[in-house]
Amino acid sequence: MELKVSGKIKTICDVQTGTSSSGEWKKVTFVITNNDGYEGREQIFAFEIFGAEKVEDFIKYNKVDREVEVSYNIRTSEYQGKYYTSLAAWKVFGASAGETAPQPVGQSQEDKDLLPF
Repeated sequence: MELKVSGKIKTICDVQTGTSSSGEWKKVTFVITNNDGYEGREQIFAFEIFGAEKVEDFIKYNKVDREVEVSYNIRTSEYQGKYYTSLAAWKVFGASAGETAPQPVGQSQEDKDLLPF
């Protein structure tokens, strides 16, 4: 099942980097908002993108206040008895006139191996 949501980029957080047993990793979190909530109330969605090339492409083609449509997966991982859920963006389209830029197209096994969970 493909999940999608449209909205305006509200925040692009600083890029995070680190190392794990599999090597170096890079990730960025970005937030979009829309007014699709109950009675037009604002909804907020925070997405993550993993992988150096994917992060660089996202930063290159996206800015705060850009209208986008995000395709994503919900991912839950367990680490030391705790559960972590994230929205993993794999495609970001400009919302106007089908505009698109080369964006993350998936998450490889290598990306998944870079985290401790």
